[in-house]
Amino acid sequence: MADSKGLIGRCWQALRHPSAKYSLLTLLVAGFIGGVVFWGGFNTVVEATNTEAFCIGCHEMRDNVYEEYKKTIHYSNRTGVRAVCSDCHVPKEWGPKMLRKIQASRELYGKVTGTVDTREKFEAKRLQLAEREWKRMKANNSLECRNCHSLVSMDSEKQKQRARKQHELAMKGGDACIDCHKGIAHQKPQGMKEDDEDE
Repeated sequence: MADSKGLIGRCWQALRHPSAKYSLLTLLVAGFIGGVVFWGGFNTVVEATNTEAFCIGCHEMRDNVYEEYKKTIHYSNRTGVRAVCSDCHVPKEWGPKMLRKIQASRELYGKVTGTVDTREKFEAKRLQLAEREWKRMKANNSLECRNCHSLVSMDSEKQKQRARKQHELAMKGGDACIDCHKGIAHQKPQGMKEDDEDE
């Protein structure tokens, strides 16, 4: 018991007089500046990994899904608004974004081990990769889609009859965008289940 009181006393003493050389104010200011520098560097790295250039920096992405994406409305359209990879695959909110970055470490592992380093290997894994992404997007209610698209903001009068009907049903049923729009930016994988074939 006396030993623990001595430890607490030493800790309290260290907090009251943290250094014989520097004042507590100096240490706090240095810690604050160090924290700002660390946070700025960390945030810069995170944002750099959200760029299109980073995403297609490996040939697996550049030669496969990026080539498909370049043929879609998300790449080229009448309004000139382009969605880059991170717009669809990385949430904007900080917590979900960090979780997604941790999950993406699996993709780095795949790069290192060469599990999709050829077109043939990629095609063999495409369904598994797509299903994992669809499941993630379903779980977060297509959050990334909804960063740009909102059912309540859509002008249904400008939509084709089928689209208008489907969007009305989706609003009533609480469906996620990914429930119907699986082939919106990439080719659909072969071997999909019938339930996944909507769009």
